[in-house]
Amino acid sequence: MRSMDRFGIWVLAILLVIQSSFGFYLPGSYPHKYEVGDYLNVKVNSLTSIETEMPFSYYSLPFCKPSEGIKDSAENLGELLMGDRIENSPYRFRMFKNESEIFLCQTDKLSADSLKLLKKRIDEMYQVNPMLDNLPAIRYTKRDGYVLRWTGYPVGIKVQDVYYVFNHLKFKVLVHKYEEAANVARVMGTGDAAEVIPTIGKKDSDVPGYMVVGFEVVPCSFAHNGESTKKLKMYERYTTPIKCDSTRVSMSVKEGQSIVFSYEVSFEESDIKWPSRWDAYLKMEGSKVHWFSILNSLMVITFLAGIVLVIFLRTVRRDLTRYEELDKEAQAQMNEELSGWKLVVGDVFRAPSNASLLCVMVGDGVQILGMAVVTILFAALGFMSPASRGTLITGMLFFYMILGIAAGYVSVRLWRTIGCGEHRGWMSVAWKAACFFPGIAFLILTTLNFLLWGSHSTGAIPFSLFVILLLLWFCISVPLTLIGGYFGAKAPHIEFPVRTNQIPREIPAQKYPSWLLVLGAGTLPFGTLFIELFFIMSSIWMGRVYYVFGFLFVVLILLVVVCAEVSLVLTYMHLCVEDYKWWWKSFFASGSVAIYIFIYSINYLVFDLKSLSGPVSATLYLGYSLFMVLAIMLATGTVGFLSSFWFVHYLFSSVKLD
Repeated sequence: MRSMDRFGIWVLAILLVIQSSFGFYLPGSYPHKYEVGDYLNVKVNSLTSIETEMPFSYYSLPFCKPSEGIKDSAENLGELLMGDRIENSPYRFRMFKNESEIFLCQTDKLSADSLKLLKKRIDEMYQVNPMLDNLPAIRYTKRDGYVLRWTGYPVGIKVQDVYYVFNHLKFKVLVHKYEEAANVARVMGTGDAAEVIPTIGKKDSDVPGYMVVGFEVVPCSFAHNGESTKKLKMYERYTTPIKCDSTRVSMSVKEGQSIVFSYEVSFEESDIKWPSRWDAYLKMEGSKVHWFSILNSLMVITFLAGIVLVIFLRTVRRDLTRYEELDKEAQAQMNEELSGWKLVVGDVFRAPSNASLLCVMVGDGVQILGMAVVTILFAALGFMSPASRGTLITGMLFFYMILGIAAGYVSVRLWRTIGCGEHRGWMSVAWKAACFFPGIAFLILTTLNFLLWGSHSTGAIPFSLFVILLLLWFCISVPLTLIGGYFGAKAPHIEFPVRTNQIPREIPAQKYPSWLLVLGAGTLPFGTLFIELFFIMSSIWMGRVYYVFGFLFVVLILLVVVCAEVSLVLTYMHLCVEDYKWWWKSFFASGSVAIYIFIYSINYLVFDLKSLSGPVSATLYLGYSLFMVLAIMLATGTVGFLSSFWFVHYLFSSVKLD
């Protein structure tokens, strides 16, 4: 029987090796074979701008509409939360059929309101985002000898107080010949649907096919002859040649004037393999500086953390060794003569103020930290690639809800530990853990959503999605948190190694405010992530693609280590000056990194997002930053508190007492 099992394992391993030889595809994304002459339909995403950070529907501007009507593509939860609204468009191609001077439509005459809105979108630098086979259109421009990459193209441009619209698009589609192994089923579909079609016995299996591996666009402003286009129908050829020159503009917009749209498309066979087609989007300018800066930061922070850890361990070990080598009389005399952490042995585990709030924040911090670790790990493994749009946000929500069990368990067990095993009130603590962070997040997002609703932005969460989020919260997250709380109430509480005196000890006057050290402690954790934070902020607010999740995972692990060490050092320093109120201080010693992140966010708004216009856009930015900072504070504060709790418990359980 064992030999059969081994044989099966070997067969499975061989099949996996053979399958891997055909190439690696990102999970959730598969190649789509198009035969020559097959129709390719271009889709459009929301109009976006780095000046306002408010997306709007593509058809909110006077663009051509498809003859079959506007249809929304199936979108996941993450896409809706990100403000993506993917719709069909009238642009269509035929595989490997070059076409030019294709007339699309002639819009109605621009009214005063339409013209005003169009000019406003041009002033705010809004971009059109077409997509083909799940690939965003990419645009190349030259500046100072460098080639710059952009996704999408601008709605128009303003030159000497005259507004011009880009009404002619020159598309180039890069294709790669479809390579299919014999007797292997092929999986077709990217993003929208997947269909498994067996190739055995298929009559046209030998017909050459192609895969889309690149999608480029060059926008042009061309003044069409409005009279000659009145009799043209959609997809008919324009009567005169159209010369697309992106350096010149000629189609100005005026009230009472219609706009004629046209396009051309060319196909080019490329050596780019299908799994590598996203490389053009993932190439970041200054990537060498990016990698070197992160590596340098990791080395410096690791070195500093190592020094702190070595000094810290040597100091504690020396104190414990000296204390344990003395006999009882010498220990008593030492306690009278020396001051330090040994004198607060009867108060160190005294319950903190607002103990239930601390338990709730620690439980929510465990939930957020666990979600971050699992999500970034899956993203680093390629399961949440840019090709699978919206999966990152969807995955974060899924893992957050599932980890509600951990939040309930940790918060209730910590509550029982502080209460020396008391069961009363555990249900209340579990409910608070289920509603504390989600409630604050819901309040912030609802406020921001009203601003987006008032601006008619597609970034506003639809009411139906609001209902879905509430159902996910109260039907999945809350019950799981209560289940975790139930197990936390059943689990044995952690017993303190020393007894707590009935009368609290007076804390001596300090030379410096203890909270000053707590606030300053956040600088070291901030040093581990501020470089990576710049790239994350650029990805969120500047429309760049962030993909170095492997480095982000390393930075996250390093951040956890540094937060733990910083909190340990601060807790030990407070105990040495006979300050036994370490509970909240250990939480905020590492959680104070959130303050510096928020200050950095304001700095980024002032100096890097100079073009951000309007109070609504600034409010959106600050609101989302506040939401992010709150989550980081809970996660990092939890790391500091749990490490300090373990240290204090270990330290005082190592001391010999009568």
